[in-house]
Amino acid sequence: MRLTRPISTAQQVYEWLHGCVLRGDLPPGARLSESEIAQQVGLSRQPVREAFIRLAADGLAEVLPQRGTYIGRISTSAILSARLIREAVEADLARMVARARPDLSALQAQIEAQDHAHAAGDVPAFIQADDLFHRAMAEAAGHPAVWSDLERLKAQMNRLRHMAMRHFDRAETIAQHRAILAALLAGDADAAEAATRAHLRQMLTELPQIAAAYPEYFTT
Repeated sequence: MRLTRPISTAQQVYEWLHGCVLRGDLPPGARLSESEIAQQVGLSRQPVREAFIRLAADGLAEVLPQRGTYIGRISTSAILSARLIREAVEADLARMVARARPDLSALQAQIEAQDHAHAAGDVPAFIQADDLFHRAMAEAAGHPAVWSDLERLKAQMNRLRHMAMRHFDRAETIAQHRAILAALLAGDADAAEAATRAHLRQMLTELPQIAAAYPEYFTT
């Protein structure tokens, strides 16, 4: 049976708010008002309430009895756990790709997209191209579903990335992607793994600096 029903209004509100939280448009501590958001999007409060519940389940919002719903602080432990898992998985993916020597034009295209986004100062587009680079590597390894699994783990990591890419040199991230691609094109599995691990460990330097600059945004 094929479903043709359009996406639910609650899902649309959730996706919109989810993006606002990840980008920092709704910073930690911001209060969410059902009535105000419902009025803003022209809906009843029910789908907005459902979206709030999903955000809370994701660890991105906190419902406080008698006080309201607030955007949650960024969890450093969740970031570190997601980064650790990503490094282990993506290091193996890099080795697979280097050995298989598939077409890597999709990875090159995302590096070029990052170049354009960096030049334009478009951080959301830059991070989107970053994600697509890593997804393309999983696809090149023959494991596209792996990236979907990783995507579900890294909501807190993405919040940090949007902050970090506004404070640190985005050109360094592009250079790291170029190093990964060069190793993959050369079929050098060891170098591809090392470049991937170095890239994903960049966050270990960024996290303490961003957390020190914005302590009110973070929690353990």
